[in-house]
Amino acid sequence: MPSTPVLVLHGGAGTISRSMSPEKNTAYRRALSEIAAAGRDVLAAGGSAVDAVTETVRLLEENPLFNAAYGAVLTSAGEVELDAAVMRGQDRAAGAVTSVRRLRNPVLAARQVMEHSHHVLFCGAGAEAFAAEHGAELVDPDWFVLPERREQLERVRAQDPHAFVVDHDAAGLAAENQEGDEAEASLASGGDPIEPDSKRGTVGAVALDAAGHLAAATSTGGITNKQPGRVGDTPIFGAGTYADDRSCAVSATGMGEGFMRAVAAHEIAALMTYAGLSLTEAAATVIHERLPEVGGDGGLIAVDAQGNVSLPMNTTGMYRAVARVGGELQAAIHADEAV
Repeated sequence: MPSTPVLVLHGGAGTISRSMSPEKNTAYRRALSEIAAAGRDVLAAGGSAVDAVTETVRLLEENPLFNAAYGAVLTSAGEVELDAAVMRGQDRAAGAVTSVRRLRNPVLAARQVMEHSHHVLFCGAGAEAFAAEHGAELVDPDWFVLPERREQLERVRAQDPHAFVVDHDAAGLAAENQEGDEAEASLASGGDPIEPDSKRGTVGAVALDAAGHLAAATSTGGITNKQPGRVGDTPIFGAGTYADDRSCAVSATGMGEGFMRAVAAHEIAALMTYAGLSLTEAAATVIHERLPEVGGDGGLIAVDAQGNVSLPMNTTGMYRAVARVGGELQAAIHADEAV
């Protein structure tokens, strides 16, 4: 029986304040809905799951509301270092790039690695050179950097030169030092909706296509003020990204060290395959049991071969959307919103 194609995306998880300005709330929800609709359109036109997740993540990379490519956070050296991965469930083909600084769309480069190389993971200048040979667009590293990100880095350094903060969290540090109504006013006037030290910023998508195949893609700018060369879970298959037609496709968002130590994405597939758990049961076990065991938090999106969807998190929110071909599109931010 033909599958009903479905596209799921995420744009980061954390302790999301309900005091964000109406304008920012609307901007996030509009972006989630529009990008999910674009990914669904790929599936509706007969595109593969790989096509859908790649295009979805590319659009997220182009949107400065999210921490991936354009508008990514900065390292302690004041530079971007970007990671991305793509995995195809049909044959478990995979490609990833890490620590790149000039690739406009790292997710496209990851797909090029998957489709044009015998290798799986390229880093740094080697990744950029390989991708450029296959048509990837290169830009000046400064193209990615927004003034707000430089201000964010300076706020973190001012508090602790050795600290690192996940995604937009540094934008909330100013509010953290305010009290009561003053802090609320800062958020209400358009301040970042993520509480300090709590947003886990990555973007990703998973999909099931009409042929019954699964795919996953993930992209990130990492964490503010991170040590140059640090790599998180995004480009590590089985940790932050995984797809296997026999079980599920997964894209995670959270502090990468925890997802790597828990081998979180593959753990979901393993619980389904060897323990007989449903997608929902397996994903919940990983997020609410396995991750806390290693001090990890965040969320993930997952879809199985029957089109079941799971979006668990152990934070109070995650930017997310689900779009089924021929069905409704639903976007959400807070944990208590049904999707």
